[in-house]
Amino acid sequence: WADAIAQERTPVPLTTGPDDLCAMPYTSGTTGLPKGCMHTHRSVMSTLVGGVRWFGTASDAVCLSVLPFFHVTGLTGSLNGPLYVGATIVVLARWDREVAAICMQRYRVTMWQAISTMVIDFLAHPQLERFDLSSLRCVRGGGAAMPEALAARLKTLTGQDYIEGYGMSETMAATHINPTHRPKRQCLGMPVFDVDARVVDPDTLATLPPGETGEIVVHGPQVMQGYWRNPKATQEAFVTLDGQRFLRTGDLGHVDEEGYFFMTDRLKRMINASGYKVWPAEVEALMYHHPAIQEACVIGVRDARRGESVKALVVLRPGHRGQVTEQDVIDWAHSHMAAYKSPRTVEFVEALPRSGSGKVMWRELQEQQAAVDASTLPP
Repeated sequence: WADAIAQERTPVPLTTGPDDLCAMPYTSGTTGLPKGCMHTHRSVMSTLVGGVRWFGTASDAVCLSVLPFFHVTGLTGSLNGPLYVGATIVVLARWDREVAAICMQRYRVTMWQAISTMVIDFLAHPQLERFDLSSLRCVRGGGAAMPEALAARLKTLTGQDYIEGYGMSETMAATHINPTHRPKRQCLGMPVFDVDARVVDPDTLATLPPGETGEIVVHGPQVMQGYWRNPKATQEAFVTLDGQRFLRTGDLGHVDEEGYFFMTDRLKRMINASGYKVWPAEVEALMYHHPAIQEACVIGVRDARRGESVKALVVLRPGHRGQVTEQDVIDWAHSHMAAYKSPRTVEFVEALPRSGSGKVMWRELQEQQAAVDASTLPP
């Protein structure tokens, strides 16, 4: 900072406007390849200002920022929003529930934005009652639905509801948030300012009535311009309804009679691990770099803490069978890809099921795993 000041540079006149490119967070597409979401100053400002207004954040707020700033949720709600109103930001470089509790007590934190898995871990602290958390006025986030029992424990401990929201990198964070005065649990919330959100039939694009499941599509000022240098993916991501350009989220859900949206399932093949999107095709491609792996199929398994975790079904090359353990593969994967992408579980199988055309029937494996999860884990 001292070196920068010593340069004695003079700011130049502002030449960019609301519709100029501002930020380009990367996400993953259905193929597992990263795509840059082109956001303008207008789309970035719409979510950060809208979020501040929705939650009534003022300059006297003290925000505990534990989400990574490279992710749109942390960037918008835990950095840009508080800076916009001049609030205080308490930053954790890495999640640690003990340090989070200490910071809440020491700095009298009033607002905490966190994905649900962080809150679950926080509530599992064996001595949480010894910390003074009375300053908290808002606990908000998303990434995965908060289990009912834990939402109730948070309410008992802090007096606060967990305010859930929903958004994507393509929308620079939230398009839906629960009303702070009347939230519903395991709910995405309502469309925020200026957002037109609908549930449509994925094939016909006809708008469905309340209670019926379909694909969630959104139109609003925070929606990206498109994917960087990828016109084909951009074209596939948008549809025109009533003369307006809507983003296809790829998420299946329904809306109730009061206008609250709920997640039902996923249209695309995607694993939601602690709020991060993991595309199986990308993980599979990385796993094929292991010399012992002949084939791999990646599916999601239910995880009480992370929402979902990554599981790999692996067929070993004949010469490596008996020489490599499942833990060896897990350790290798952890050192060759991002921690949230690497399989937490590896199962060796003799062969993978295939369709008549020779394609691996991943959906059959996913359904078998879902049945196992349903019989062994509580709802």
